Amino acid sequence: MYRDRGGPRSFGALIRIVAILPLVISGCLATGVCQTSGQEEISRKAKFKVAPAYPDLARRMNITGIVKLQVTVAANGTVKSARLVGGHPVLANAALDAIKKWRFEPGPEDTTGIVDFHFSPN
Repeated sequence: MYRDRGGPRSFGALIRIVAILPLVISGCLATGVCQTSGQEEISRKAKFKVAPAYPDLARRMNITGIVKLQVTVAANGTVKSARLVGGHPVLANAALDAIKKWRFEPGPEDTTGIVDFHFSPN
């Protein structure tokens, strides 16, 4: 068998690394360790909030936690964009769907910040 100096000893080792990588990434998202540092809560006050629906799958699996979204609010107060920063992937879509319905106070320019959604089965 061919061995490269300092590299994987076999093709099987490479396969294992590639197989584990998605688990590491999803774990990173679930714990929030991957989140971008230096992000602050959004400074604009929300005028209208929609609570996220607790997903049935999350309820059956008893998944709880916090989902962090980076939100850009347009000058008119509508949500311009939102992206997942941290949290369990099963809960992420519910949070993204809810934040798109939020409305904020108008401001002079676009504002970007973090919004946290707390999920629990209660």
